[in-house]
Order: sequence, then C-alpha cells, then structure tokens
Amino acid sequence: AYCDHWVSNVFSRTDFLNTLEDTLGFTPKVDFNAGVVAAGEAQIESTVTGNDSDMITRDKVLTDQSQVYLPINNALSPVGHVSGFLNELGQGIQHIASRVEDLVSFVQQANDRRILTGEGFTFLSIPRSYYGILSKVQLEGVVSQDCAEMLLDVCNQVGITGVDGAVDLDLSGDDIEAQLDQALEGSDCLEEYLDKKPDIVAIILKSRYVNLYSLLQHHLSPETYLRIVRNKILVDVQGEDLLYQIFTCNMLQRNAGEEAPFLEFIQRVCSECKDKDGCSAEIKPGCGGFGIRNFLTLFLSIEVSKAMADVAHARAEGNERKRLHAQNMVDCFTAQLNESNPILTEISNAMTEEGNLRQELHDVKDKSSIAALEKRIEEASERKAAGNRRLMECSTKYKKLMQNIREGSAKA
Repeated sequence: AYCDHWVSNVFSRTDFLNTLEDTLGFTPKVDFNAGVVAAGEAQIESTVTGNDSDMITRDKVLTDQSQVYLPINNALSPVGHVSGFLNELGQGIQHIASRVEDLVSFVQQANDRRILTGEGFTFLSIPRSYYGILSKVQLEGVVSQDCAEMLLDVCNQVGITGVDGAVDLDLSGDDIEAQLDQALEGSDCLEEYLDKKPDIVAIILKSRYVNLYSLLQHHLSPETYLRIVRNKILVDVQGEDLLYQIFTCNMLQRNAGEEAPFLEFIQRVCSECKDKDGCSAEIKPGCGGFGIRNFLTLFLSIEVSKAMADVAHARAEGNERKRLHAQNMVDCFTAQLNESNPILTEISNAMTEEGNLRQELHDVKDKSSIAALEKRIEEASERKAAGNRRLMECSTKYKKLMQNIREGSAKA
C-alpha cells in the first residue's frame, strides 16, 4: 500500500489552510460545505488542499507519490465525530488513507485472515441498505401493486430477505425460485408470478446491489458487485473515475467508546476512456475524488436500516400502529435518498469540472485563455453552489416530513 492522503481535524480550518499555503505552497483543491457533510445535527466543513503536481501518466498511479493531498476538517456544531475528536484529543490527524491496487481482494484477504487468526483489521460495518434492499417499488415494475406487496411479504416470511429488507447474499436464482414456487402455491398472486417469474427473480437478485448499479451500470460484473457488498466497500464516482473506500474502526483508543484515529484504504480506478489513437487516456492524480456521495448516502442508509428493523419487529408483535409508523419512516428516508442522489451527482460533476479547470489554468499563459478558463471555473463553482443549496433544501424538506410523521404517530 502507498500513502494517498491524510486527514486532520482542526479548530480553525481557514487558519490551518493559510499556514499550509504560506509554508508549503499548498492550495485548496476541493471544498465540502455543510450541505454535503451533514448527518443529523452534526455538521462539518472540509477542504482538500495540496501541492500542484505535474504528474500525468498512462500507467497505474498506485506507486506515484508526487501529489500530496491534505483534507482539513473543522466542526460547525457541538455534536458529531469531529467535534468529539477535537474535544477529547485536540487538533491532529483523524485518519491516514493508503492506496492499494485491488481493494476488494485486499479487504477479502484481511477479513479471511481475521476469521482464521482472530487478529487484524476490523472494518466499519456498512448497512446493506447502502448497497440496496428489495422494495415494493422495484417489484411494481413487473407486477401489480397487490402482487408486489404479497411478494415482499413472502420474501420476508421465507427468509429470502432479512429484517432490514436485504436479500440473502448466498441465495441463487434457483433457490429463490424454489422458495417462491412453494410459498405462492394457491395464492391470488400465483398467475402473475408465473407469468413474470424470470423478471421477478432477476429483480430480487439485483436488489442486493441496486444502488451501486444505478451509479455504475454495466461497468462491473454481478460477481464484482457481490464481492463489494460482501466486503462492505464504499463506492463513489466522479466523472469517468471510480473510488473504492473502506475504513477501519477506531485504533489506539485510550478507553472504549472514546474518539481515536483510524485508517482508510482506497483504490482509485481511473478513467478507462481511450484517446483518438485508441490508447488509454492520460491519468491525473486524485482521480475518483474523495467520496462526496458517501457522507449523506451512508447516513440515510443507516436510518433506513433502523426503520426496516422496526417494521419487522412491529409486524412480529402484531402492532399495526407501530408498523405503519416505521413504514412511513422507511418511505421518507428512502425518498430522501432517491431525491438526494441526482443532486449529489450534479455537485460531484461540478466539483470534478472545477478541479480539472483549475489544474488546466496553471498551464495557460495568455490573458484571453486565462480569462476564458476563469469564467468557466466561476460557472462550475456556481453549479456546485446551486447543487449545495438544493441539497440543503432537500434535507430541510425531509426533516419537516419526518417531524410530521413523528408528531402524527404521537397523536394516534
């Protein structure tokens, strides 16, 4: 593994950035404002700063160390990890990120070694809803609403899905088909099911990674998608580049439950586009970005998982009021996740364009070209700002909707 970047938590981000620029010549590359890095009441701001590397290659960037990135965080609220870190430990390095060539295999080996020896890295547990869960909406694409609801209930009853709505990763298409054939025998849904059986089974299998598929489409094989899900790896996209991420649990803790540094391992899968001669496109450092999607998506996925578990528990208790309340929460969180994703895509694309243009600006000398690039940078920056405003509006909207759900349940 090779060092990719390290992240610091500080009290004054602007002062720290100014010091880095004055002493090392580092300049800001990417800004994450509170609209992107918000999880409930916890809000932070973050800036990725670094040197200006001239490295451009057509080879793998794994071993290249010419580009240095130093993301800097500061807390905007008195709650959350960054605030707790600063209060307990003071300013310092939050985590170190190492770049590996094949993250999926790296994590698989680490997990296997820990199981065999009882030693090694323990990684953060990512909820299955981050990757995808089976929903009635997916099934309604091929069957009626009543049949979709029955299929969803049957999948839960026979163990195709767990309490979180996620499909068992060890089930094959034949396994799912056999269980549904038996469970739906004589039901009102049988005729629709038999007519659409291949489509239904395909939807159930694909639900295991449907969120990732919406980002990457056919870029990865089903087998690779499943390896990512099994090893709980985070995936992000910027332009044509991919970023795979995983984080360890806190390390070097003084006492259990206290804040502490941790490690990150990443793989940058740079653009596979070809130039006009059919050769691999030139690669620049930092391809794949720094995981803009994963801040909000992960938070919402955790909330969906909790609400799905509440649905299952209420159903088991026979408490219809609690079940409806929990289902309303599932629907609300899911809707926010779906509405936020395209906004995050717009922000990510604008950030990528802005970063590329700023890099291009360093190589331009004549005034007219500089003016043209500065105008395009300003336009990309405005699109990013507009996306952040929309994201804040989206978060406010669903915060109010969730408040209405809770108040309505309390009155019932």
